[in-house]
Amino acid sequence: TPALPWVPGHEGGGRIVAVGADVRDRHVGQQVAVEPNYCCFTCPPCTRGMTSGCEHRLSPGITVPGLLAERVAVPARFAWPLPAPVGAEVLACVEPFAVARSAVRRAGVAPGTDCLVVGAGSQGLLTCLSLLEAGARVFVTDPRADRVAVAERIGARPVAPDGGRAFPFVFDTAGVPAAWETSSHNVATGGTVMVIGMSSEPVGLSTMELTRRQLQVRGSLIYDHPADFAAAVAAAAGAAPRLAGLLRPGVPPDESGRAFAEARTEPGKSWIDLSDWGGDHR
Repeated sequence: TPALPWVPGHEGGGRIVAVGADVRDRHVGQQVAVEPNYCCFTCPPCTRGMTSGCEHRLSPGITVPGLLAERVAVPARFAWPLPAPVGAEVLACVEPFAVARSAVRRAGVAPGTDCLVVGAGSQGLLTCLSLLEAGARVFVTDPRADRVAVAERIGARPVAPDGGRAFPFVFDTAGVPAAWETSSHNVATGGTVMVIGMSSEPVGLSTMELTRRQLQVRGSLIYDHPADFAAAVAAAAGAAPRLAGLLRPGVPPDESGRAFAEARTEPGKSWIDLSDWGGDHR
């Protein structure tokens, strides 16, 4: 828990209003998405190309002050220009979209494969979208019907948590024990569970079950710089209509408390719209 006062905000972007003297490949006026995990490039995981495991990572809004501000200083290499103009709502989605796309890449899902997404919160919805874009047949389960309904709007198919189907790939986007129980119950023998959601609570899995069912269980943490985030940025403009369909209406900064409350209770991704903060258009 950070010491207060604190600047939150982990996912977002805006327009460049100034660049450093040595920056040559970014310019004022560019619309950018921020890659909010600044890796060190020198630790053992980074030198292996696994920047998601960086031992010295700085994360705006989590370990350093975040993006919920009128002006933010960002290392140039982590400010990604968009290939085409997008709405502010898309900028709010690029980072978790990269998380979802990275999990799909790491899983190695082939087109036409049946996949189950456990959890239809914002990360689950973006995982559904990423799988659909990869050509998978996507099924989704969540205790809340209103969340499942959002996933259905983009093409995911609802399934009961004990539906009796066995999926070669299951994506656990919640990480809590109940979600793990659903995931392990629905994965096929020889199948893969990709764990994206995180919880400090232990889950039940015996080595007997793991071995007899020949399961593969893999954690997928954020994404690897630069390829994963670059791919998400490149895909964001084309996916903009479907991304926008997963979001709730933007909330102005002076009502940010409502956005945080809605994130806990309402279906779809909540976000704070800073595009016209104080009349200064960005």
